[in-house]
Amino acid sequence: MSHNDSGTLYLVGVGPGDPELLTLRAVRILRSVHVVAYPSSGEGAAFARDIAAQYILPGAQLLPVTIPMTVDRGPAQAAYDGAADAIAAHLRAGRDAAWLCEGDPLFYGSAMYVLSRIAPQAPVQIVPGVTSLTAAAAAIARPLAARNEILKVLPAPLPDDTLRAELRDAPAVAIIKVGRHFDRIRDLLRETGHAKNAVVVEYATTLRQRITPLEGFGYGERPYFSTILCYRGDEAWG
Repeated sequence: MSHNDSGTLYLVGVGPGDPELLTLRAVRILRSVHVVAYPSSGEGAAFARDIAAQYILPGAQLLPVTIPMTVDRGPAQAAYDGAADAIAAHLRAGRDAAWLCEGDPLFYGSAMYVLSRIAPQAPVQIVPGVTSLTAAAAAIARPLAARNEILKVLPAPLPDDTLRAELRDAPAVAIIKVGRHFDRIRDLLRETGHAKNAVVVEYATTLRQRITPLEGFGYGERPYFSTILCYRGDEAWG
């Protein structure tokens, strides 16, 4: 089967949480495709689906894909293999499909694993979305960086030595994937001088959104679905 005979897979970024932040293109696609796949937890929770629910075509076939959250990547890779097989079957039948992804599909998004599996065999289109990073900056009404400053995006699970080296000369930093690493990250930010103006944004753009100075948490507290924004630069933004 040629690509011309196949349905198209749309990798749709649904944004950080507020359904009003989906793009017009994302809404148009979701109102037209008859197959909608998305990552799900073992308990059936599916944040990306919940964000986009009001825009999904009534009667569309839903394909939840349980992604094991384990250190061993093997089970997750197997889940993406299975998801790709199921989606590809619909595409071969000429049906368009969408894969929902929180935030933006290609910014630490699940869609990258689907893209690599489907692109060799069917057309794929990427629909960008608002990232948690830009949503967090909007929530605190503070620029991420200014003029020629370098902005670094650092995943919290990185080793201390790696984070310390990256933080050393960085005026503007966003820490993602914080979770259980919160206390360790805060200690590092104190060490590098980033803690003073650091802000934690939880559940950005949702009804559960909470904005707290980094130093406003006690040890052992773990802010969830959070991004830490740090600024140690010299720009007045005036």
